[in-house]
Amino acid sequence: MSDRIEIAVAKGRIARQAWPILTAAGLEPAENPEDSRNLVLETQSHTVRIIIVRAADVPAYVRLGGADLGIVGKDILIEQQENKIYELADLKFSKCRLIVAEEVNPSAALLEIGGSRNRVATKYVNTARRHFDSKGEYVNVMKLSGSVELAPLRGLAERIVDLTQTGMTLKTNGLREVETIAHSSARLVANKASMRLKERPMKDIIKRISDAAEGMAGENY
Repeated sequence: MSDRIEIAVAKGRIARQAWPILTAAGLEPAENPEDSRNLVLETQSHTVRIIIVRAADVPAYVRLGGADLGIVGKDILIEQQENKIYELADLKFSKCRLIVAEEVNPSAALLEIGGSRNRVATKYVNTARRHFDSKGEYVNVMKLSGSVELAPLRGLAERIVDLTQTGMTLKTNGLREVETIAHSSARLVANKASMRLKERPMKDIIKRISDAAEGMAGENY
């Protein structure tokens, strides 16, 4: 088996914040990932390639052997409850919180029906259901793919479950955080078979990425 290591990186904010760490680990992409249309990037290390995929797909790529390693948010791992891959390290960047939020000033229509709050809009359907089930609270969970903050404003839901970093988007849209479900940050994950069959090169790359992330942990990620 080839010793080539392929790393699936969640596109978007995690990818943008991962580049300095990968560069510090000697894994700088051979072309500028912000300008390139390529989804598979060679790196300074001829034995390592980077694959750019949707965040929600990183665990599947790693589990099914499409990648040996992955960099993805903890929120995705919580949502998918993926137990067939190894979660190796907290890379300590892309920090945010998975929260429940509601309108600061509920609409008059909501107050008239006794303050019912059983509709929840979210991208994180499984996480939301588990959270409210654990509290013995029945909710009707509605899956949305984007602009979750808009749902209460348009009467689609009374609460949302979403990620927040500073809370400014919530405040701007007249929402307030009422609960924190979990803290999230970028995590390094690995394919179980690759950890056995490519043990030496995997351990080397894992150490280089972990050390680089630790060294940059004090910076604003």
